Amino acid sequence: MLSTFHGLNTMVSGIQNNRVGLNTVGHNISNSSTEGYSRQQLNSVATRSQTVWSYSRANQIGSGVGVYSIARARDIYADRQYWKENTTDGYYNAKARNYSKLETIFNDSDDNSLQASMEKFYRAWVDCSTTASTASSRQNVINAGYNFAETLNATATQVQSQIESVYEEIILSVDNINSMTDRVTVLNGQIMEMEANGSNANDLRDQRDLLVDQLSKIMHISVNETPNGMYNLVCNGTTIVNGTSKVTIAVSKPLNNEVYGISDYTLNIKESDIPFNPGNGELYGQIQSIYEDKEYLDRLANMAGFLLTSLNAQHKAGYTLEETTAGTTTTIKKGDNFYGETGASYVWDSTNTDDLHMTKTSGGVTTSMRGIQIIKELTINQDLTATDGHKLLAARSGTATDTTGADPAPGASSSDKSDVNGVADGSNAVWISTLFNCVLKNTGQAAQTEGLNPSAGKRAIGDESFYSYYNTSMTTLGSATENMNNKVEFQSDLMTQIENLREATSGVNWDEELTNMITFQQGYAACSRCLTTMDEMLDRLINSTGVVGR
Repeated sequence: MLSTFHGLNTMVSGIQNNRVGLNTVGHNISNSSTEGYSRQQLNSVATRSQTVWSYSRANQIGSGVGVYSIARARDIYADRQYWKENTTDGYYNAKARNYSKLETIFNDSDDNSLQASMEKFYRAWVDCSTTASTASSRQNVINAGYNFAETLNATATQVQSQIESVYEEIILSVDNINSMTDRVTVLNGQIMEMEANGSNANDLRDQRDLLVDQLSKIMHISVNETPNGMYNLVCNGTTIVNGTSKVTIAVSKPLNNEVYGISDYTLNIKESDIPFNPGNGELYGQIQSIYEDKEYLDRLANMAGFLLTSLNAQHKAGYTLEETTAGTTTTIKKGDNFYGETGASYVWDSTNTDDLHMTKTSGGVTTSMRGIQIIKELTINQDLTATDGHKLLAARSGTATDTTGADPAPGASSSDKSDVNGVADGSNAVWISTLFNCVLKNTGQAAQTEGLNPSAGKRAIGDESFYSYYNTSMTTLGSATENMNNKVEFQSDLMTQIENLREATSGVNWDEELTNMITFQQGYAACSRCLTTMDEMLDRLINSTGVVGR
């Protein structure tokens, strides 16, 4: 038989259920702007019925309503798609940022850019070829050559700074990864403990998923959920988080890189000391940016190597204005290096690109050079910057020979002034200017043969012209930048679609929440009204039954 107060208990369960529903609505509205929050909804269930016997059979009568669960609205398939595409988005954006900074360094629209100084250097040689006897014209070549070398060195320094900046970003990314994985392990433990009794740790799960969102931006992440509710995170085959345990990603100590004049760093798993590869994401994009920045340093080194070998070789083939008279014979000196050390021999080696690009022989000592070492060697010959140094500019050509019948060595005197063209001659300046715009076969003989590796026969910039080599490099950079920007834009549109898909499921919709609020409010009021009616009936039954006739 039902309890006398069965109806009251039924209405109380309805009041309690609607009150929980109102609290859930309030929680949703309060967190509508909270990052990573998932909308929660009340799931109700009818409580166990009770048996009421009639004349012929047993009947079941309901006993009210109960809270079955408060679940968060989440689409795991949308989450996994988001994590996958977010990793790619992080990679594209990291690459695009690096390209943008490189374009700023090689800003050809700037009057002080490398291209502008190269153009001025070329024009100075062209002017000198027609006004070789003018001291100001010759001095202009020296000044333009000095400015170009300084600009190339400054550009290389900026690229070095860019590499160092990217390494700082990598270190910060690794710190963020370790911090977030620490928090994931803590949340794993809290979620497992809270859900051990069958409840849902909705807010803790939201916090954990937000951390995974942020991690997926930095590196490739695969998420596996265990039966006890914990996450295992795997990055490119390496388990980063396993329940309440994790590994630490470590950055090595600075490794001095003499080739590029910087400190390199490597990533490894601290506990096992094995290399760590993020696979994709922002961190992987930063690592790839380091390699690309080094490639542009190599291109600058190739340009410097070309000037130290081919341009110097052609300059040595010409003659200066410096004269010495002994008796009735006047001799003229041959040119020396335009760039680098006086009397040094610079030879490009293209057969051993892994370890050696150029050798410098001076005073019987041969030194190997590569990368930034070549760039720093690119300084104007100090003899040219001395008083009357412009006279040492080898702008003119000649046919002078020494006593053996061979061309005099650089800096040596010719046998007879009459064998050398007059001071107004700028034919050697013409040959030097061709280095800027002509392929190898159309340049002067000296530039084709001297300063080259005899076995390989290749220049530092290959067979193309100096301008072409630089312009090709800049065209490559421009194309790569445009291509990456297009990928960033496409990926951004894709991310917007995925985010909208997630938001449709887990986002807080105010209209929906206000509708739910009214529903629960009316349900609460109706249950309360019914409870009041039942209370009045019981009051009449208990306090008024049997009063008549007393």
